[in-house]
This record gives sequence, structure tokens and C-alpha cells, in this order.
Amino acid sequence: MPPPLRQPWPTFAKSQAGRRNVCTVRLLSGWRRPRLPALCPHRPSAGARASRTRMGRTIRRRRHRGTDYPLLSGGLTMVMTTAPGTLAAHALSRFGFGAGPGDLDRVKSDPRGWVESQLTPRPLPAIVADHQGSAPRVADMAAARKAKGEVEEMAKKRGREQYRADIAIRTRLAAGSDAPLQERLVQFWSNHFTVSTQRPVIAPLGLAYENEAIRPHILGNFRDMARAAILHPAMLIYLDNAQSIGPDSKAGQKRDKGLNENLGREALELHLLGVDGGYHQDDVRAMALVLTGWTLDEERGTATFAPRRHQPGEKVLLGQRIPESGIAEAAAAIDMLCAHPATANHVAQRLARHFIADNPPPAAVTALAKAFRDSRGDLAHVTATLVKMDAAWAQPLAKMRSPNDFITATLRASAAEIPDDRIVNAMNLLGQMPFAAPSPAGWPDKAADWTGPDAILRRIDWSLAFGQRVGAKLDARSFIDTALGDLADDGLRQAVARAPSPAEALGLVLSSPAFQRR
Repeated sequence: MPPPLRQPWPTFAKSQAGRRNVCTVRLLSGWRRPRLPALCPHRPSAGARASRTRMGRTIRRRRHRGTDYPLLSGGLTMVMTTAPGTLAAHALSRFGFGAGPGDLDRVKSDPRGWVESQLTPRPLPAIVADHQGSAPRVADMAAARKAKGEVEEMAKKRGREQYRADIAIRTRLAAGSDAPLQERLVQFWSNHFTVSTQRPVIAPLGLAYENEAIRPHILGNFRDMARAAILHPAMLIYLDNAQSIGPDSKAGQKRDKGLNENLGREALELHLLGVDGGYHQDDVRAMALVLTGWTLDEERGTATFAPRRHQPGEKVLLGQRIPESGIAEAAAAIDMLCAHPATANHVAQRLARHFIADNPPPAAVTALAKAFRDSRGDLAHVTATLVKMDAAWAQPLAKMRSPNDFITATLRASAAEIPDDRIVNAMNLLGQMPFAAPSPAGWPDKAADWTGPDAILRRIDWSLAFGQRVGAKLDARSFIDTALGDLADDGLRQAVARAPSPAEALGLVLSSPAFQRR
């Protein structure tokens, strides 16, 4: 049995396998001496235990009128169930962005059917169809760069404003969608084929890239998505292929600039084969040579192929010959790589990690890889295989919400009217600005990457601040039923009932393990 709610220290019990200690505490009260500095079901590491004193001082300063806060801890030793209400909450959280008003009632009659109904492509949302594409933004930036001076600075400012507006558009779209699985797939694949504002010029292009290269293909063929993403203007800019010139090309013989291997390397390592995909440096160079000539038409703002910059001759990639064919070489190479078994394994691993668990069952990965190979990359078939496998429905919810997921889920559950700038500021505060991944590998997808002590405290602070903003208009007890339903245990409901204010009651729900997991 879990210890009483007010017990200041969590207890640990041996797992059934007896191999490690697992925490059986649902709620960690004790603000003075938190044993768990992060949302983690396991006993803290030596490093984490060594930081208790420092963390204790930090948290004592943040104590709120004696209220017991969950602190995002809590074990995963929950009862397995197939109750319709629990499965509905599971479906909404695992495959979407959580429950909004009325969602649990609509879904609980057939949770699996609700998920599977989203495997058919739907018309583009109006806000996407009306969004400005990448071409005018690329052309605008190129013209401003040539003009220099004040014109260039104004263009940079305009790009930053467009970026902030795009973040709010994207977040509202996910929070309000009636097909949240499709929005989650858009964000998953956009992260797989990352472009990032670590190159500031990408800022106004991120959402347009996602809408043009990713969204149309989430239930199409992986090959088509890979082609669209790798050869999109945003990717050509982000990974420097727009400046890559074949050493033996006509342009290469007359210029000092030469081959840039960035896109060739990341296409192999991150987008397609994976880091263990069996390629070598010669293959990186061969892929980079294949991609030479793909650059920008700055006047039109589109990707274009410049034959004068393309490396002539046959290329050998993973032992296969790619005949000299100019513009057709990139598509031929991408198609060949998409059909490689390593790509199926890489994609399967990432899908399973995102939708099932940080360390997914090998059998699930194997099944997804087989579905990918058998269907030749048909993502509707692969996704259907995923949502139908038992591992994707295993209780309890094992994934932690990333900051982006957490904010989106909060907006969906509360249906609160939040100004655009507050959405953007929340993403920035919690450390996950869209289209701003720290590297071409994209944002991490494991709990350990989001559960440092400072990150946890920022989540708690933001939860309380959100409660202060909307708590008076939103009854926390009703919010529990809307957002969590059967996922909320008695301990959380009792804590909410004892909270000294509506704001703190709502903050308790948002910072609870039940709301932080998906």
C-alpha cells in the first residue's frame, strides 16, 4: 500500500523481479527534504542523492502555505485495468494531447476505435491552409540580406515576430484538434526531420516547413516525406546544402567554396539509416555529392537544382551504384535508403520510444519495423500497427510529457483563453521552444532529459502561475474529471479538496504525476 499522503519521505519496495528498487509513492508531499528531484519511478542516482541538501534549501524557499504538492514524483506500480474510462484517458493522453471538455465521455465507448478513426487523412485545417508558405519568407529574407543595413534588420525583426506567431498557431491547433493523433504525428515527424532556430534564419520558416514537408505525408509514404523534408528550402538552409558545391562541378572548378557534408551526414545518421545503420565516411561523402546542386532560387524562395554546382559522375552509396543523372540522383538515393532495413529499424525504434516507453519492448520495435518493410514505408499501415499493438495500451502511462506536450495538454484540458505571448513565454520558460531543438537530432524523447531539478521546479511554478490566472474561473475538482477522469487517484482528489485556494488546487492537478504522464 502507498504510504499516507502526508508522509514526508517516499518509501521504496522491491519490484517483483527483485532486481531494482521502485518507488511506490503516488504523491510526494514533504517539501523540506524531497528524495526525488525529478519525475522518475526509480530510486535517485548517487548524483541526485548528493544534491538533496541543495534541493532542500531551494524547495523550502518555494513552500506555499503548507500545502502538500505532488512534485511530479510517484511510482509506476499502478493497477492494470481495462476500464473504459481509464482506456479513454489513456487513448487521449498517449495518442493525442490529453482530454479536453467532453472528450472522455465521447471516447470511452470505444477508445481504440476513436484512435483508429484518425488513420484516414483529413482536409488541412483552415489555419494551415491560410498560413503563409515558405517561399515568400525565403525570398523576403534573401532580398533583405542583399539590401543590408536597416532593411535587413527590419526583416530579422519581422522574422522573429512571425516565429512567435507561428508557435501560438501550432500550439492552438494541437490543443483544439478533433484529430489529435494526427497533430501528434505531425509534431513527431517534424522533430524527426528537424530544422532549428539554432540557425536564426530558420525562425520564420519552421511552421511553413512543417506544413509543406511533413503534414501532407504523415499517413502517406515515408519516402515522399523524406524527399520533401531533405530537399525543402528550410533543410537546405539549416544544414548548409544551399552552399554545397561539387568539387569537380563547373562551379566548383571556379570557386573556393566546396563540398559541405552536413546534410549528407544527417540524412544517413538521423533521418534514414540511424547511427547504427552500417554506413561509413565514404557513404557520407557520397550522399553529400549526390545532394550537390540542390540550392535556393532566392528570388522565388524555392528549392532548385543548379546543374553547374552538381558533382558529375557515378556515385557509390552503401555499395550500390547511383548512375550520373543530375537532378534525379537525390530522389534515387533517398528511395534506396528508405528501402534499407536499417531505416525500418531506426524509424520503428523512434516511433516505439515516442508512443510506448522510453525503453520500448523489443517485440514492439520488431513488429513496427516489419510493418514498415512489408508496406514499403506506408505510414498509415505502420501507424495502424502501432495503435493496434497491446504494448501501446499497456497500463500505466509510461511516458512523461515534454514541456510542449504539458503546455498543450493544459490548454486543451482547461479550454482557457491565453494570449499568444503567454503561450510563447511558457514554452521558453519550460525549455522547449518549437523549431528550436539544440541539434539536428531534434528534441530528446526520454523522461531523463526533462526531469532535472530546475526543470521540475519551473513546471511547478508555471502550474501555480497558471492556477493563479485561471483558477478562479475553473473548479479544480471538475477539472480533474475533465482532464484525468479515472487516472486521478484518491490521494490527488483529497489533496485538491484540502488546497487553501482554487489557484493552488489547480496547480496541484497540473503538477501531479497523473497529468505529467502520457
